[in-house]
Amino acid sequence: MSAAIADQALGTTGLRVPSVVLGTSGIGRQLDAPGAAAVLRAAASSGWRTWDTSNEYGDAEAFIGSALAGLDGVADTAGTTGTVQVFTKVDPAPGSSDFSGARVRASVAESLGRLGRDRLPLVHFHDPERMTFADAMAPDGPVRALLELREAGTIEHLGVAGGPIGLLRQYVRTGEFEAVVTHNRLTLLDRSAETLLDDCADLGVGVLNAAPFGGGALADDDGPVRRYHYRDVDAVQQDAVLRIRAIARAAGIPVGALALRAANRDPRVAGTIVGVTSTAQLTQVTAWADADVPDGVWPELDAVLPDPAHWAGELGR
Repeated sequence: MSAAIADQALGTTGLRVPSVVLGTSGIGRQLDAPGAAAVLRAAASSGWRTWDTSNEYGDAEAFIGSALAGLDGVADTAGTTGTVQVFTKVDPAPGSSDFSGARVRASVAESLGRLGRDRLPLVHFHDPERMTFADAMAPDGPVRALLELREAGTIEHLGVAGGPIGLLRQYVRTGEFEAVVTHNRLTLLDRSAETLLDDCADLGVGVLNAAPFGGGALADDDGPVRRYHYRDVDAVQQDAVLRIRAIARAAGIPVGALALRAANRDPRVAGTIVGVTSTAQLTQVTAWADADVPDGVWPELDAVLPDPAHWAGELGR
């Protein structure tokens, strides 16, 4: 079995996830219906049967719902049959800042309709940095609505997905969340999610890591260094990426493979979410997940990490 689809437990949820989870943001925002269908069918047939999406990822949920009808029970290339497991997120309506309890209930209802499901295995409270912790936890706020939906069985498990590590730690410590998605903070350049991972391990909260390539900078073996974490790279980041490329070149391993494996080798991480928009990217990521990385490479890569102080204050870390 490919390392990309070998599964493990997601905390104490009872759910199992592969080391690589299909991210669908690009599929929903960049592809048309036929293009999305081709990628989703290829993913399922290759064994990629856990998909991460969101109410706000363009047409992703609608595309997934259309694809699911013809995929359930169909065998993949390994001869395995079964349903596709879809995790989604609640969001304000497009163009709105309303993240009230009422909006959360509407978001879940929209997702159920688009996905063609009666219940959702895992729903994340998405980007909670859009409001204060106090407002989110208020009696009429979004978290209370999610808890009631879980109590009713509409949602089986509840997670939180966002950026700032300190804020995610606040939510995890409430004891109400069973899973967390952290993005851009567990990569070859940035390990600022370490404290969150420690909390999750202590509390039995499952961890999904997203954006292992930092938006592109950690996916290329050569050429210009692309943006990292939605911004142009600074001198420190560019130097680190070039050093990472040199290490990868000397070891004969693609930078993308090192970036993907960096999180998956951490026992506190159940799986890494990787967005793709083509079947070629699916094939590439599968190959990266299966790459043999000598243990001696990791200390070299650890030595390249920018000082944690470099990230202080950036994007509300």
